[in-house]
Amino acid sequence: MEEQKATILIVDDVPGNIKMLIASLGEEYRLLVARNGRDALTIVEQQPVDLILLDVVMPGIDGHEVCRQLQENETTKEIPIIFVTAKGEIADETHALALGAVDFLTKPVSPPIVKARVTTHLGLKLARESLKKQNQALQEAARLREDVDRIMRHDLKSPLNAVIGFASLLNNSLEKNSEQAAQAQMVLDSAYTLLGMINLSLDLFKIERGIYELKAREVNLLDLIHKIKGANKRALQVKQLTWQVLINTQPVEEGERFLVLGEELLCFSMLGNLLKNAVEASPRQQTITIRLQQQGLFGEIAIHNQGAIPGEIREHFFSKYTTSGKEHGTGLGAYSARLMATAQRGSIEVESSPEAGTTLIIRLPSATPAAPGIES
Repeated sequence: MEEQKATILIVDDVPGNIKMLIASLGEEYRLLVARNGRDALTIVEQQPVDLILLDVVMPGIDGHEVCRQLQENETTKEIPIIFVTAKGEIADETHALALGAVDFLTKPVSPPIVKARVTTHLGLKLARESLKKQNQALQEAARLREDVDRIMRHDLKSPLNAVIGFASLLNNSLEKNSEQAAQAQMVLDSAYTLLGMINLSLDLFKIERGIYELKAREVNLLDLIHKIKGANKRALQVKQLTWQVLINTQPVEEGERFLVLGEELLCFSMLGNLLKNAVEASPRQQTITIRLQQQGLFGEIAIHNQGAIPGEIREHFFSKYTTSGKEHGTGLGAYSARLMATAQRGSIEVESSPEAGTTLIIRLPSATPAAPGIES
């Protein structure tokens, strides 16, 4: 099958100029001819054109006005326009390019130059069209991924809600403080954690794109830290780690609270990621210390473990997909934690060395401008 030729519209009122262009381009391209601006606009309305060779000085509508009208029309503004004119001053060329032309040739033109310029700009047009199609395909793929994610979240929630319901019934039927009740509670906490992860996935997608709408309210971080400790109970026992929570420098007392302004799910996921990392990174028989204190308008949470971040990833600790030494690590824990801190109008930073270990410092807007840990 013969390849379809590109269509070029020649717009000129001088027969000799038209004849020269036809002789130069006729073998390689399908050519259309208009002898004035009005006819040129009519031809472009009636059929697709790939490139226009446009004279400036013509009776009636001149080339500048033709170019302006084509650029203002959504269906024709992408057609490359090359001005071919006897007006060769720099100001003429500047004006033509400002109108939207892609090139400017001064008469008398050389046939090889015309052919070279036409070839170049048709190639660029094809490249732009290819990029546009690729962008549309990528956008469609992104929409498809979002649809799949939503379907997965919906399908995962149904069996998970059944697990939560059964674990709740089982927990309520068992003797309080028994080993079986503790195990049922662990199942329930894990199910709620998974449910939160499912709900969080779309939120992180929105945060990455800067379209997340924060619904901040009071969050008691001490409650969340207690739940996270329960989720890490097995790992703490295996490594014989001590879990220490302080407000300022004092151990937490019964009923104390440490309030920040944020969203509970974001705070739970953020602290869960960071504390899990701290447990995994800590050497055996050491202490995980979580120190909370108020610093001005912010509540500060400092998480310390005695392990050090490997030097090769220290500067990129919060970058996406950064991981080291974890067989199944995704490299998303610290990255998503920073996203969640920033989304809640807070910040996160890290200090690490082999001598001092690693301290992660999270700052979130405080909900208790008075003394920390005291209910306002």
